[in-house]
Amino acid sequence: MTAYNEIVISYFKSDLGELILGSYNQMLCLCDWRFRKMRDEIDDRLKKGLSVNFVEGDSEIIQMAKSQLEEYFHGDRQEFEIPLLFIGSEFQKSVWQELRNIPFGKTMTYQELSRKLGNEKAIRAVAGANGANAITIIVPCHRIIGSKGEMIGYAGGLRVKKNLLKLEAKGCGIEQLELF
Repeated sequence: MTAYNEIVISYFKSDLGELILGSYNQMLCLCDWRFRKMRDEIDDRLKKGLSVNFVEGDSEIIQMAKSQLEEYFHGDRQEFEIPLLFIGSEFQKSVWQELRNIPFGKTMTYQELSRKLGNEKAIRAVAGANGANAITIIVPCHRIIGSKGEMIGYAGGLRVKKNLLKLEAKGCGIEQLELF
């Protein structure tokens, strides 16, 4: 039984690196690269946003996330079916929600994402929200690329981003990713 005054965390090792998973009130609020540069800022935002602490353990939601992540990494899953809890500003939440609309095997530029959100000039703010995403892969911030198609910025590192995009391209039966 999970107390409502804690985020239950667990770790998940993939071939691309280790993720930290967190659940709160039967929802996933954390799925992020364990050793990213912004680890403390992300964790502090979650703890303060919910007025809770982290407690290492397990939950039904964490088990569901691990199972679905394994399927994703093995090429057997393109969409995640996990209840999510976004903790951030309303603007950040709108960016994260829009990221979920980018189809598997497709990419989008920061500028295009800004347009979809109704403010083409908000590119830097969108990039900042993208970088603050605490639910990576499931909220596919890795599908955002530079305006010239270049790989830029990713919490797990550019090597991991390239490998995630290759995995998705392979899952779609395409040699190269298509721009959405």
